[in-house]
Amino acid sequence: MINIFVRDLDSTTSGAQLKGHFAAYGSVETVTVVTDRDTNGPRGMAFVEMTHPAEAKAAIKSLNGFVLNDRAMQINEARPKSEHDSTRESSREHRRHRI
Repeated sequence: MINIFVRDLDSTTSGAQLKGHFAAYGSVETVTVVTDRDTNGPRGMAFVEMTHPAEAKAAIKSLNGFVLNDRAMQINEARPKSEHDSTRESSREHRRHRI
């Protein structure tokens, strides 16, 4: 399974649109359009999981720079999430009130 990071998306781009474009290259497991946690609006990025690595690489190569809804998508293989350093405070710590 390959996780693909898609950025520079127009705010009107839907998961169904992305799935349609990526499905032309192979089997798509999931499409997740990232939304803002406060406004629930799209943040201009998404993750697409494809089953077969060769199909995913072909999709990345072909769709990187592809214009969708008047915006050129930037696509690459997603990097694994880094381990969280438990000795550091969370990046959201500034939003919490301490008593």
